[in-house]
This record gives sequence, structure tokens and C-alpha cells, in this order.
Amino acid sequence: MSQQHAVVVGLGLMGCDIAAIFLAGGWRVSAIETDPAAWSLREARVRSSLEQLDADPGQVGALHIPGALEEVVFTDAAVVIEAVPERLDLKREIFAMLDRLVPAGVPVATNASGLRITDIARELPSRARMANLHFFLPAHLVPGVEVVRGEYTDPAICDRLAEIMTSLGRKPIRVGRDVPGFLANRIQHALMREAFAAIDEGLATAEDVDAAVRYAFGFRYVAAGPMLQKELAGLETQLAAARSIYPSLHNGTEPSATLQALVADGRLGAKSGRGFRDWPAEAVAREKARYERTLKAATRLLRDEEG
Repeated sequence: MSQQHAVVVGLGLMGCDIAAIFLAGGWRVSAIETDPAAWSLREARVRSSLEQLDADPGQVGALHIPGALEEVVFTDAAVVIEAVPERLDLKREIFAMLDRLVPAGVPVATNASGLRITDIARELPSRARMANLHFFLPAHLVPGVEVVRGEYTDPAICDRLAEIMTSLGRKPIRVGRDVPGFLANRIQHALMREAFAAIDEGLATAEDVDAAVRYAFGFRYVAAGPMLQKELAGLETQLAAARSIYPSLHNGTEPSATLQALVADGRLGAKSGRGFRDWPAEAVAREKARYERTLKAATRLLRDEEG
């Protein structure tokens, strides 16, 4: 049987890791990178991601890197995923081209973390086969992938995307409406708003906020999500706690004063060398390596659990 063919539009960090997921699953991948000088670096990143997936790095041989959409043979493509920078004008331009180039019925997905597929595809004739397939960095190590249905998306397209993701060892998360932040980021940002409020109010340091999540309630999330956790503990306990705690939670609509001050001062974290902490280059490399090792270990635990 011939290899299935996936097309990835954009070969940055996210695109490289998405390509690696498909290659590890035995697919052939065409991944567009418009700068030929970057091709060897992109291939090296894909190879590294394959190694982290415990896949044969030689599978990078099934990766083809064309320089433009027009150079891709779409006739046998089973899925197309766009992974370019988060700019609405750019994504609309690419989707207009994909609308013309990709055969009818083939799912076309954006990997957008904030933009809505509804707004990207609104004017396109084949918008019913367009959805959002939202991966999380690092895409090859985080198993969850949101499958977001836009206002015009045919539900069968979401079914097909979820089926493909499952076949590749991913965990599809179905999101029924195209709202800002989708599902995971809405939950995450509710946590981040309270975390920054705790720092603003002098309740805790950044280090203690991290410790509270990693070593207390967050430690349990690999074993059980919040809904299952509360069912195991008893929903009446959650109801009582909610009545006591909710009135004092932060519900502001503006970003944290601490966050705004850090960004205004150029203290962006690892990328700028300073955030809450100092980030010399060796510390960045060490922490990224530890982070990815831990994600790999967690992934193995989940795979073992699912048999």
C-alpha cells in the first residue's frame, strides 16, 4: 500500500514538529519552506523531533521540502495543515490559494492558536472542508490536539481530522464552537489570570506559583483531568469550595500589572535573557532539555496506561 501524503504549509518550529508526527506514523510529507537556505536546518529539526519520538530518524527521507505551494503535487494529498505565523492576512492569502489547489473533499486545517478558522475561511467556496487543528508546543511531545469546528465547517471534516490524529497516536480534543482561545487556552488563561493576580497582590512569588501547580494540584493532571478528579473526590466538595472561593477570585479584564511591567521592560523570559528570572544561554538550554525529557516521560506513562 502506498504511503499516505500530508502537506504542511510552513516549516517553522511548529511545522517541523507536525511534519515529524506524520513521518513517524509512516506518512510521506511535503512541507513548504520558502527560504532554500533554511532547508538543511529544517530537515535537522525534523530529524531531531523524530528521535525524540523514538522513531527512526531515517524516516526524514520521506520529507520533501518544496519552496512554494505551486510546486506541491496535491492530487494524492489526504490532509493539508497550514502552520505559518499568526497573521490573519497571511493565513487568508494561503487559504485562498489552497482553496484553488487542493482537490475537493480533502481536509484543509490551520494550526492557529488565537485566530478563528471562521474568519480565515469566511469568503472561500470550499470553506466547509476547513477547520482548525490546534497543536501545542512542542507539538511532537504534547499529545493533545484541538479539533475546532468553525461556523462553516462540515462536522464530517472534524471527524476525519480526529481520525487521522488518533491514527498517529495523538489525543484529539473536540471543540464544538470557534470561540477565542478555543478550549484548552481558555482554561489555561483562567489559571494564568489568577496566577498573575497572586503575584500582583503579594500572595506568592513566581517560584511558589510554579511549585503550587507542578507539585500540588497540577501534579495530578497527568493521571486525571479536573472533571474526573472532582468526580472521584465528590462533586459536593467542589460545590462547597466554589461557594467559598469564587467570590474572591480575580475577574479583571485587563492583563496583570506585573505582566505589563515585565514586557514594557523587555523582560520577556528566556528569549530576552530575563523575565522573573535571569536566563543565561546555558540555563535556557538546560531547562529546555529538562522540560522535554519530562514531557517524554509523561507521554510514556500515558501510552503505558492506554495499553
